[in-house]
Amino acid sequence: MSKSVYVFLADGFEEGEAVIPVDIMRRAGIEVTLVSITEEKLVVSSHGVKVLAERSIGELGAELPDGVLLPGGMPGAVNLSQCWALNEMILRMNAEGRLVSAICASPSVVLANLMILDGRDATCYPGCEKYSKKRDFIDSGVVVDGNIITGMSVGYAPDMALEIVSYLLGGEKADEIYDEIVPGGEDGYDDFEE
Repeated sequence: MSKSVYVFLADGFEEGEAVIPVDIMRRAGIEVTLVSITEEKLVVSSHGVKVLAERSIGELGAELPDGVLLPGGMPGAVNLSQCWALNEMILRMNAEGRLVSAICASPSVVLANLMILDGRDATCYPGCEKYSKKRDFIDSGVVVDGNIITGMSVGYAPDMALEIVSYLLGGEKADEIYDEIVPGGEDGYDDFEE
């Protein structure tokens, strides 16, 4: 049975933090859906790149995917945080132990403000701690704590995506995709779990 992940897009998102993970997850066979948080499916990134989402949040049914990914970027992360339908889904996902992942500003701006990072290890873009009450973010590229995976910045998007693949499909699949995207990477993917 294939796994499914929704990647939520809001105007002002960091395109690399969305597109790179989508590429890696799709290579692994994960069913990835780009979802706009508004009824407008054309979403403009923080650098002016226009991306056409496949669905709008209003088109989603009550059924939850196996995971969600929230790219960062400004004001993208703020726009995500102001979407109640998305916040409600994230809370439901976390309550059911489903994968919740966020990168850059989104761990602080979205997840921490929903209080699902309380008592959990997480990382975010340096300086974004000021956008939430959580101050104990870890200075690490990617952090996995149970069903929550967070990434620091666009530079860690491939590593975070491989962690998502490992979480949903196992380490062997993550190694396979790593070897595909890093020719000569004979050691396989070295995950970030400590």
